[in-house]
Amino acid sequence: MATSQFSSSDVPMEILFVDDEKNILSSLKRLFMYKEYIINLANSGEEGLEILKNNPHIGIVVSDQRMPYMSGVDFLEKVRELAPDTLRILLTGYADIEAVADAINRGGAYRYIAKPWKDEEMVQVIAEAVKRHSLVKENKNLQIIVARQNQELKKWNAELEIDVQQQSMEIQNKNDKLQELNRNLQKSFKHTIMAFAGLIDLRDISTGNHSHNVAEIAVAIARQMELPAGETEAISIAALLHDIGKIGMPDNLLKKNLSDMNEYERAAYEKHSVLGQNVVKAVDHLAHSGLYIRNHHELYDGSGFPDKLQGESIPQGSRIIAYADYYERAVYGPGKGRSIDSVLKIISAARGSRFDPLIFSAFKEVIRSLPLKV
Repeated sequence: MATSQFSSSDVPMEILFVDDEKNILSSLKRLFMYKEYIINLANSGEEGLEILKNNPHIGIVVSDQRMPYMSGVDFLEKVRELAPDTLRILLTGYADIEAVADAINRGGAYRYIAKPWKDEEMVQVIAEAVKRHSLVKENKNLQIIVARQNQELKKWNAELEIDVQQQSMEIQNKNDKLQELNRNLQKSFKHTIMAFAGLIDLRDISTGNHSHNVAEIAVAIARQMELPAGETEAISIAALLHDIGKIGMPDNLLKKNLSDMNEYERAAYEKHSVLGQNVVKAVDHLAHSGLYIRNHHELYDGSGFPDKLQGESIPQGSRIIAYADYYERAVYGPGKGRSIDSVLKIISAARGSRFDPLIFSAFKEVIRSLPLKV
């Protein structure tokens, strides 16, 4: 059975939901009632396969794991054989890790969603799957076009050498666009983060390139410490966005030194790191970076904010960003302009009180060679 809800003139994405519980299918149908998708519903794996055989345009399949006769993993494995380009998603309980592994290894699952799901997560995962399927389909179409043009060029080569050269250039351009499209897919997330960092620095133009400089320093320290690439990336994102909570602060508060603030102003100021965490935690894979944002004002001796964490209870990424943030403001901040040597002395003296002493050597090793922007 299928239901259609869309207003666009474009062909909407077709999605198949498979679950042996009709109330769950009804919930999914209601959830996507006003989305621009064509929704197909099946009460079993067998029914799902029959629908898929009769409808080759289905681009996404979402299946429950625990179903009689045919499990979700077995169903997705058959879907993989029948329609290899269809994106496959498994619905499973939190404890069913073995099913998740099988879904990935045997069924080639794109994602899994834990039951009971959150509606927002379900909608977001489906939206991402639609974008990915469309991109893969577009890539394949481009590859078909390129292959067809290559055959035509071979046929015309003897008589139309000039035309062949022009066509070759066109093909190369298409290949370049295809590669650029794939690169953009990987870089779009980082570009979004960089744009947010630029907005943060625009909020207080006196800080110049503070967010970008802090990220450069923090990443250099992380690499010097030989931290894993994923951890370094999380630190980079947190450093770029560490002041995002200040966007909503009033101008007069941004221009004050912490030492000049009264009790109420200081309390308002100290909320910005928590606000920053709240902004980014809406994106699941930014939770790690959000924790670093929250705690980048914690001091090693426990006198920082917002949680008064001490020593190694402060996340390592936050301790690294604390070095980068202080140094950048001291050397490049408005009205500062201290020499690198004088700031290094201040930071060295604050090891064990303000800063993690174990990070100092990596910080000192990289700081002089960084090409920071004023």
